[in-house]
Amino acid sequence: MPEINKDIYILAIESSCDDTAAAVLKNNTVLSNLVARQAIHEQYGGVVPELASRAHQANIVPVVEMALKKANIDKNQIAAICFTQGPGLMGSLVVGSSFAKSMALALNIPLIAVHHMHAHIFAHFIAEDGYESPTFPFLALTISGGHTQIVLVKDFFNVEVIGQTTDDAVGECFDKTAKILGFPYPGGPLIDQLAKNGDAKKYKFTIPKIPNLDFSFSGLKTQIMYFIQKNMKDHPNFIEENKADICASVQYTIIKILEEKVELAMQQTGINQIAIGGGVSANSGIREKFIANQETKGWKTYIPKFEYTTDNAAMIGIVGYHKYLHQMFEDVNVVSKARMDM
Repeated sequence: MPEINKDIYILAIESSCDDTAAAVLKNNTVLSNLVARQAIHEQYGGVVPELASRAHQANIVPVVEMALKKANIDKNQIAAICFTQGPGLMGSLVVGSSFAKSMALALNIPLIAVHHMHAHIFAHFIAEDGYESPTFPFLALTISGGHTQIVLVKDFFNVEVIGQTTDDAVGECFDKTAKILGFPYPGGPLIDQLAKNGDAKKYKFTIPKIPNLDFSFSGLKTQIMYFIQKNMKDHPNFIEENKADICASVQYTIIKILEEKVELAMQQTGINQIAIGGGVSANSGIREKFIANQETKGWKTYIPKFEYTTDNAAMIGIVGYHKYLHQMFEDVNVVSKARMDM
């Protein structure tokens, strides 16, 4: 086991999609957490993998340099370097892993591979003043553009997916709805913003009946498309005149789907702690509802700091730190994986 009576500095790299991120952690505390975003994808209405990987190549060196500078440490103080192994876009992942491998070899320090979805869950264990981490066991709801999962978390290295989407992820449902409404990419945040001023009960959408703890959002997405087409046929200005109510109604339905599945998971497991992570957990409607359920339903809800919900390197670093303590290292032959089981 490594020495635990001294401070451990971890450099973390995240490059699973279109954000190039680097962070430095001192034990479980974040010293720096930087993200270079790629605006180029906005004109295409979605992430273009080839453009993403090229942008990562341009961004990774300056982002790492700035992370070290902001943390006020020298590269020779780093105890280990960790990176996102997957899941994600293969070209993007390879840029991050190649950089991490090269730096680990150059500094002769351990290399640590991290599962992206594990990181979203364990972002809750980053030390922050005033933030209480969940206790084991707990349930995790990980919601993003590519994933929707309910995970039973028994320990740092013992997690089990007990429910997941059978088709589209919740983030994809938000973004596809925004596209149907003619909103720019990424449209999820705009739906959230407009929903604040809308009537959530104005338009009713059917909640899909999916067995057990699994989710489905493709049917809802189709419902929304036909609903808009039908109303636009009779009223060409329907979207513009009713966009706040449409957004509020769609968001209400999505939140209801998530809420019902989490409640069922709590009934089945007897666990009332729910830790929310992933980019979609930045949605204010989801946050407000799940926090309110602490009072109305007796849940214990955990939502990390906003910067730790979207893709970032600090969440990779906290998993890397715990793997370092258990000497869970990789050699340079470790491969990136576009798809990875939990």
